[in-house]
Amino acid sequence: MPDLSAWALDLGVGPINGDFELVEAGVAFAIFAFLPLCQMSAGHASVDIFTAKLPRRSNRVLQLAIDVIFAVVLIAIAYQLYNGMLSKQRYGDTTFLLQFPIWWAYAASLFGAVLTAVIAVYVAAIRAVEFLRGEDILSQESGLDL
Repeated sequence: MPDLSAWALDLGVGPINGDFELVEAGVAFAIFAFLPLCQMSAGHASVDIFTAKLPRRSNRVLQLAIDVIFAVVLIAIAYQLYNGMLSKQRYGDTTFLLQFPIWWAYAASLFGAVLTAVIAVYVAAIRAVEFLRGEDILSQESGLDL
């Protein structure tokens, strides 16, 4: 079908200038946009070969520790993303082909990172209440049962 391809190229169909830059920024945003849902629904990968046989109280302690560590790590990620965004903005870094400011992608991702950190602190607080009361508020397997 060389005639069809020549016709399409003559119409202007062809590679998009800077397509990989757009994909790179879009994927970064997509990852951080879905992290809040993953954190809220306890969608992170877990292996419970050893913990399945532990008593309920031990699993609550373990889940509390995991969620507190998650909260600390997600706060650190959001903080470092914020610092990176300020650095890219301060130095005026742009993409190679499209020349759009790199900090735009950082800012879009930062929104999801901050929201995820807030949700992680909330989930850790709920796990602490669960531990103290000895009853489930959030499902261990699926966060809020969305």
